[in-house]
Amino acid sequence: MKMRSVAPMRIAKIGYIVMSVLLCIAGGLFIAMPEVSVAGIGIFVGAAMAAFGVIKLIGYFSKDLYRLAFQYDLEFGILLIILGLVVLFRPDNFMNFICIVIGVVILLDGLFKIQIAMDSRQFGIGGWWFVLALAILTGVVGAALIFDSARGAEILTVLLGISLLSEGILNLYTVISTVRIIRNQKPDTIEAEFYEEKGVWR
Repeated sequence: MKMRSVAPMRIAKIGYIVMSVLLCIAGGLFIAMPEVSVAGIGIFVGAAMAAFGVIKLIGYFSKDLYRLAFQYDLEFGILLIILGLVVLFRPDNFMNFICIVIGVVILLDGLFKIQIAMDSRQFGIGGWWFVLALAILTGVVGAALIFDSARGAEILTVLLGISLLSEGILNLYTVISTVRIIRNQKPDTIEAEFYEEKGVWR
């Protein structure tokens, strides 16, 4: 039986890790330097959302062993790509819009990760409770970003930084704890050849 290639799973997992680390770094920079330009924030956030959307699509179609971290990434990946392109091509004077969009995305991801944490518990994955705690915290921060979008630019930048940092940590821990790449993984369906011998199918 031909074994499934693990290349898409490896690409998705590495991509998740890289993007999560970049989100953490960007979040730290936004917190430390809230005076950064709105256009700069828009360009980074838009590009990051679109790139993460592509990675999520790769993850969804990679069919990893547990099917936990990537199970909601088809619709979520498409949404990220669309919103990322909107923000990327219209970065100026869109601070409130950017914060609301990022807040909605982070809130949704937090809710999805809560479900992933509960599924992880059923699979017997030991760190499910940490994923749950991070997901709740991230969802709260995302909601705060949505409802506090009318504040000043520097305060919003700090809040955006906190949101990106929490989102990065959540995704990083989730993909490390729930994605298992197994070599020689069998495909989902068994391929068989049938032939007729003296009127009997074999």
